[in-house]
Amino acid sequence: MICHITRWKDLDSWIPGCAAEWEAIHPLAPVEDVLTPRTERVELEDTLGDWQAITIHFDGSVVPRDRTTPFKGSMFAAYPGDLVFSKIDVRNGAIGLIPDSMSKVVVTSEYPIHRPDPKTVDSRYLALLLRTPNFLDLIRRAASGTSGRKRITPDTFREIEVPLPEPDEQRRMVAAYDKALREAAALSAKADALEKDAQEQFEADLGLTPPPDLPSRPFQIARFRDIERWSHEGIVQDEIHRALHHDSQYRQPLLGEIATITHGCSHPPSSKKTSLEILKISAVTRGVFDPSEKKFIKDDKALRERFDLRRGDILMCRTNGTLAYVGIASLVTTDMTNLIFPDKVIRVRLVSDSVLPGFLCALLKTPTMRLCIESCARTAVGNYAIGSSDLASLEVIAPPISVQADICHALDVAHAQANKLRTDANVLRSTAWNGFITGVFT
Repeated sequence: MICHITRWKDLDSWIPGCAAEWEAIHPLAPVEDVLTPRTERVELEDTLGDWQAITIHFDGSVVPRDRTTPFKGSMFAAYPGDLVFSKIDVRNGAIGLIPDSMSKVVVTSEYPIHRPDPKTVDSRYLALLLRTPNFLDLIRRAASGTSGRKRITPDTFREIEVPLPEPDEQRRMVAAYDKALREAAALSAKADALEKDAQEQFEADLGLTPPPDLPSRPFQIARFRDIERWSHEGIVQDEIHRALHHDSQYRQPLLGEIATITHGCSHPPSSKKTSLEILKISAVTRGVFDPSEKKFIKDDKALRERFDLRRGDILMCRTNGTLAYVGIASLVTTDMTNLIFPDKVIRVRLVSDSVLPGFLCALLKTPTMRLCIESCARTAVGNYAIGSSDLASLEVIAPPISVQADICHALDVAHAQANKLRTDANVLRSTAWNGFITGVFT
């Protein structure tokens, strides 16, 4: 342990370790030299009217908040270009500029507002600078209060010194950073387009038409005897059923005819380490199988045999609070030893060699099949759920094996290319951010 002894008269504040562990390349200036507090009060009655509440994310983005009623206590106005931060979460990066798209913003006293001086500082430069690891660490050390609710006061914030190159140099640094972000965004957009085109081609090869765009709150006039279910979901199911049959030239067996469908293990997990593990529901909810999401469970031969996992198994989330996750398919790509699946997951295991597991998994993720699955989901206690009988009655498409292999290969190639583009985009973003930091600090 290193003891650091300092005289009281040499300290600005008694905050252990508050001295910055970095050296700035450019001259330092207190934040108060480049920012002016804005304290314009806003008085409102019942609604926010044309004022907009906001949320500041940890990446510095400022976005509209879904709120129409005024806040309790004092409220203050902020305008495009103003710098706003959260007293509590600024140490996590919650500091940013009000965008031009938000003309009138209202916040509470928990969100101090400052106007950057355009003659001395580029507002975008300052917003980026104050989110660098160097300053976030400094802000964390300067925050005061109880654990979990530590705040940084506006006065303390304004005392922080920042590296301040000439305005032209600030703008050059920001321009270089923004240029890299635009290039990264273009790569990400290209990746999205690649996958979208490949997905559309996959569906076209199967004869699937886009699902009908039905309203979320339709008016329905029909005789009881003409409909199977008196619900919006029933209408969706009928429309999707017609779309599924309209163009496909291939055989359409029921899922229950080509696969066994099994609910998972309902035994509780073990609080102690054992030789057997059970998946968490999070292992399958994103549509990609993640075997690292697991817990221990009491080892039992019968459980191993009944709920085992093999290469080619398709796992589907049985119940979730988000409808889009219910029945989402993920593929097991290798035999899993010492691992079983839980009751909130359903295993689909092919018993017919007429369908490839990878093809079936991709098919179940198409918009048409997703609507079929979602239309079967039922709600209970805030959750959506689907049963094995619902899945067994799904009509799937089974083209010849050679066709399945070809269209799956095309889909896999597109995914690989898209992933490479996204990796390149992330490298660009990381390089740009590190370049900005290096341009300010040694």
